[in-house]
Amino acid sequence: MVRLKDIAQQAGVSVMTVSKVLRDAPDISAPTKARVRALANQMGYVPDSTAQSLRTRTSKFFGVVIPAATDPTFARILLALEERAFELGIELILSHSLNQEGREEVCIQRLLARRVDGIFIWPAHRMRPDARIFQTLAERRTPVVILGPPAPFCRQFVSVGTDDLLASYSATQHLLQLGHRKIAYFTGPNAAIWSQERYEGYRRALREAHLEVDERLVFQAGSTIEDGAAAALQFVNESTQATAIQAVNDTVAIGCATTFLQQGVRIPQELSIVGFGNIMTSEYFRVPLTTLREPKYRLGIAAMDLMQKLLRGEPVEARRMQAELIVRSSTGAPPANGQALAGDPVLAIAGNP
Repeated sequence: MVRLKDIAQQAGVSVMTVSKVLRDAPDISAPTKARVRALANQMGYVPDSTAQSLRTRTSKFFGVVIPAATDPTFARILLALEERAFELGIELILSHSLNQEGREEVCIQRLLARRVDGIFIWPAHRMRPDARIFQTLAERRTPVVILGPPAPFCRQFVSVGTDDLLASYSATQHLLQLGHRKIAYFTGPNAAIWSQERYEGYRRALREAHLEVDERLVFQAGSTIEDGAAAALQFVNESTQATAIQAVNDTVAIGCATTFLQQGVRIPQELSIVGFGNIMTSEYFRVPLTTLREPKYRLGIAAMDLMQKLLRGEPVEARRMQAELIVRSSTGAPPANGQALAGDPVLAIAGNP
């Protein structure tokens, strides 16, 4: 391993001079800096980040805790965080909570043990109003930015996310304006704040249209393609007579739409479907999906900017960004005869037992 002493001997200068050059100290001449840096590169010198951390009391690491990087919701957020971190000379340590409280706590504890300078967290779902690990973070005064709307147990931290309620409200309004009056809703995890806000947006739009919120049109669907497919089966078997479905996210919408298409249901002629998120698949789905485009990349940039302010001791405020309704082929006017989806109850998804 090349040491500062080795570079100093080759350059014919002191170890202190080499150290100052590598720190870009102002009291070293430009020619000396150029010569020492060129020699350091030639010799393959790599700075000791541990030693630098001890000297500066910063690790140049940020932790990121999300449910799973395989979830398309997080792809562009992570890209934005990494790009900004790269520009700042900071590295990210990624951990997956898998939406499990115990695993999330271990992930955060490990990041604290690594002495990261700050942590970005998409919290695991909890129904309780408090959580021990978030109390620990607050007591330690760890810089934390919450990704997504904050739950009661983490509201002491600054957050950045989409205005889920307003976005969902606009999706329901879109269906109402097309003439739909029986709109089913496929909900997400009950404990997730973003899921609660999206459901409330749907409810608010119906109330403003002087329509009752019919609980028989609300189906628990989770957050995956498989969840959407299962909810679609329940929807048909219960003969709800709804002419449109609003899903909590795109993966649920794609799961249910795939099921209906396999059963010969025409979208949107017989049934309109709206998603949420605008993941890449939604645009290239068999029936391009009407959805809400979340500003995922800008969310990541905003989150990193908030973190930088926290580290500088500057005042910060939560950020809520607007989503944009993207109208594609999966929504249209309800059937002209006013008849909802008809046919015999579906017992299984085509191709599955």
